[in-house]
Amino acid sequence: MEFLKKLGIEGTNLGTSTGQKFIGSESQKTISSHTPIDGSQIADTTLTSREDYEKVIETAREAFKEWRMVPAPKRGEIVRQIGLELRKHKEDLGRLVTYEMGKIYQEGLGEVQEMIDICDFAVGQSRMLYGKTMQSERPEHRMYEQWHPLGITGIISAFNFPVAVYSWNAMIAAVCGNVMVWKGSEKTPLCSIAVQNIIGKVLKRNDMPEGIFNLVTGDREVGEWMTNDKRIPLISATGSIRMGKEVAKTVGARLGKTILELGGNNAIIVSKDADLELAARATVFGAVGTAGQRCTSTRRLIIHEEVFDELKNRLIEIYEDVNIGNPMDEDTLVGPLIDKEAADNMQAALKEIKKAGGEIVYGGEEVNLKKMSDGHYVQPAIAIVENDYNIVQEETFAPILYLIKYSNLDEAIAKHNGVRQGLSSAMFTLNLREAETFLSARGSDCGIANINVGTSGAEIGGAFGGEKETGGGRESGSDAWKGYMRRQTNTINWSTKMPLAQGIEFDVD
Repeated sequence: MEFLKKLGIEGTNLGTSTGQKFIGSESQKTISSHTPIDGSQIADTTLTSREDYEKVIETAREAFKEWRMVPAPKRGEIVRQIGLELRKHKEDLGRLVTYEMGKIYQEGLGEVQEMIDICDFAVGQSRMLYGKTMQSERPEHRMYEQWHPLGITGIISAFNFPVAVYSWNAMIAAVCGNVMVWKGSEKTPLCSIAVQNIIGKVLKRNDMPEGIFNLVTGDREVGEWMTNDKRIPLISATGSIRMGKEVAKTVGARLGKTILELGGNNAIIVSKDADLELAARATVFGAVGTAGQRCTSTRRLIIHEEVFDELKNRLIEIYEDVNIGNPMDEDTLVGPLIDKEAADNMQAALKEIKKAGGEIVYGGEEVNLKKMSDGHYVQPAIAIVENDYNIVQEETFAPILYLIKYSNLDEAIAKHNGVRQGLSSAMFTLNLREAETFLSARGSDCGIANINVGTSGAEIGGAFGGEKETGGGRESGSDAWKGYMRRQTNTINWSTKMPLAQGIEFDVD
């Protein structure tokens, strides 16, 4: 396909890069990337060997010595050019995201646009790495704080956002003066290689050293090399709660830093005072977008008993018109699940719902499509459940929407917060008091809380992340840049004396 050629994707692609160069021996193992659209093979990618991993880390360490001393606005200029290069390749990279991951083309384009947007944001941030000036208690002393880069930022990203989440980390970390080592998902290695090709053009054009933006490819083993590596002071990891706990334990044992973006079990509370049509449309996008494979996907809909049946019927009506099919087609709204394991997990969850006493009121069936028989397509499901079902407490990465009834606001908030995860949340209401209660300290316990906006589709200007077992990390906007830097407090004595703090007298003759 033409877009693959434009992005530098060929039959066998080296999966290890130090910036402008791809490295790897002929004897390296390979993995095959298959499109979830029909299961056909796209291309092969070499896995990073231990030897090449060491080359990457040492190259990154050398690059950091130079990159950290480049003025931050100059680093921002490199990121600005990366944003321009991404604009040139937006359509082709969006198609690759769709082809290798399975989300619809509009979402693929949207993911690349997120990369462009975060580049623009990071350029501005490069001139706003602010510290504070503080008042010293000692005469003729000046106190202030400043921020310095950490060194190597290790980035482990997931298949569902194969390019955007990397850029949230990498572009901010880069303007802060860090260098990057990225391990993308082994399910979407070609997306990582394509991004590395795009960035490499900019680095080469500007005569930048090797080792600023680095790529390694592999499975859990490569991730373990990174998390155990004392040369990597920060690991930013996106994935399952199970994976995140292992990362936190390993990196914490060496007193490294982590930014964790883990599972979500996101809910929308729908009040009897809500605009139900608005709530229904936001729910459908949140529940079936990316075939339910977003960390911000809407999993639970907590509905006031007075409007429960009305909203349930409206959702079923909308679901009946949702087009399921090839995500490259413009009229498709729901593409395939990433693989057979994801489809099996969905069917297992549906069985658990029935076993627990829940009722599946729509969908859940596997869909067989001509010419795409090896893809894993499913009918998005709607089920009436109780919040305390074990299966409802878990995150199933598939388009299953749970409907839960409530009678008063305190009950709704208790159910909303009554899960281990705490990423994204929303409430639909036109009642000001309800809205403010939901956003108050007694309301949502999530990192993201919205009113009359769904759980999915966050903008890059805000800090993205969640609480509880979601991991507590923050990426992207606001002051998330501080996570990629170390704080330093400085005191300068410009007097001819040596007064001590707290008025301590310590005279030396």
